[in-house]
Amino acid sequence: MNHSVSGINPQLLLGFFFIFLLVAYITAVIITNQRYKKWPIFRTVCWTIGMVVALVAVVGPLANSAHSNFTAHMVSHLLLSMVAPIFMAVAKPVTLTLRTANTTFARKLTSILKSRLLQFVSHPITAAILNVGGLWLLYTTNLFVLMHENALFALFVHLHFFIAGYVFTISIIYFDPVYHQYSYRFRAAVLIIAIAGHDILSKYMYANPPAGISQQEAEMGSMVMYYAGDWIEVALIIIFCWQWYKFTKPRKNNTVDFDRDQVTLYGK
Repeated sequence: MNHSVSGINPQLLLGFFFIFLLVAYITAVIITNQRYKKWPIFRTVCWTIGMVVALVAVVGPLANSAHSNFTAHMVSHLLLSMVAPIFMAVAKPVTLTLRTANTTFARKLTSILKSRLLQFVSHPITAAILNVGGLWLLYTTNLFVLMHENALFALFVHLHFFIAGYVFTISIIYFDPVYHQYSYRFRAAVLIIAIAGHDILSKYMYANPPAGISQQEAEMGSMVMYYAGDWIEVALIIIFCWQWYKFTKPRKNNTVDFDRDQVTLYGK
């Protein structure tokens, strides 16, 4: 992705985007630590790791290689749409935003989070279609060629990878406040189907290379997508099962085990 648009390298746009997210998060931590109890360092570390992983995927040697090397492209895809979103979800960015914002902004943000549009987009099935379905559309059509010929479209694809991956992740594992919750059984079913769709696509590409990709490149990239993707999915499954276990674990005296990070959001 080394094209330029009006003299601006798309790598720089993506790089500034993730650096902005990192700086914004750390700034919010500093502000909220002055008002309330200390924000867990673990959350900040997770966000930082997520942003660094995303930056590695879109800026520098890997991003440059991904433009001409399908295996590098696939590594970039896995980092951007699967690894980074898991760390980001654990970091609870929405909870931090609500804690940091004033009451008026926090209420407006809460209204948006409760909206029907967000309910539709964050629905596990919708999120899975946007995430996995987007991959099928990219790799089984001429859009993959267009991605390497048009810098603006490449920028759009990378943003889609990132946003769709994050939305799917938070639709399966709940760390931030969730206003439209779905049962563990339902989310487990969607997760299994999404994983199957991802794995089937990798096998399909192994036998049917994307446009402009040689058979050998397709085989290597597909194996990276399949095997490395499986390990990342295992991590997601472990987190999901851990949450399910905590939810079903009997509680003493019938008390509710609230997540202390979510008790104080914006001054309450």
